Amino acid sequence: MSRNYKFHNKDGLYFVTFATVGWIDVFTRLQYKEIFVESLNFCRQNKGLKIYAWCLMTNHVHLIIQKGESFDLSDILRDLKKFTSKKLLQAIINNPKESRKDWMLAIFKSSGASNSNNTIYQFWQQNNHPIELWSPEVIQQKVDYIHNNPVVEGIVEKPEDYIFSSARGFAGKSGLVELEEL
Repeated sequence: MSRNYKFHNKDGLYFVTFATVGWIDVFTRLQYKEIFVESLNFCRQNKGLKIYAWCLMTNHVHLIIQKGESFDLSDILRDLKKFTSKKLLQAIINNPKESRKDWMLAIFKSSGASNSNNTIYQFWQQNNHPIELWSPEVIQQKVDYIHNNPVVEGIVEKPEDYIFSSARGFAGKSGLVELEEL
C-alpha cells in the first residue's frame, strides 16, 4: 500500500472511501445494507469509532471518522472490512433470491486468488484512501460531497431523503448511525 494511503496523524479527522472489488453493486439489497450499518454501529459502540458523516452507496462507502481512545483507525477499518466481508459473503451465499450470486462470487474469488492476504474471496478493495481533514472549509466540502452522492447518482432528490447516509441526521431526522458533532 502506498505511503499516501496511510493514517499519518493518529488523532486526525479523516475522509475515507473504500469500494467493493470490481465496483460490484452489492448494496442494492436492503439485507446487505443493514449488515454494513450494523457493523458500523458496532465499531462506534465497541471500538470507539467516531463517525461524523457517512454514506453507503451501491458499491462504495464514504466516511468522515476519527479514532476513539482504544483502537487505531487503521485497525478499526481493517476489522470493519474483514467482518463485513465475511458477513456479506455469507448473506450472498445463503440468499436464495440472489440472482447475481454466481457472478459476484466468481469476481470475489478471482480477486481473492490474486491476493495473498485472502484465503478464498476478496470483497473490499484493499485501500481506504484516507485524506486528513485540516480545516472547517475542507470538512464542509467533504460533508457536502458525501451527502450529495445519492443526489448526483439520481437515487434521491434531496440528500436527507437517502436513508443510508448521515444527511438525515444533519437535517434533524432520525438516522441509522449516531453521529459525533463537527
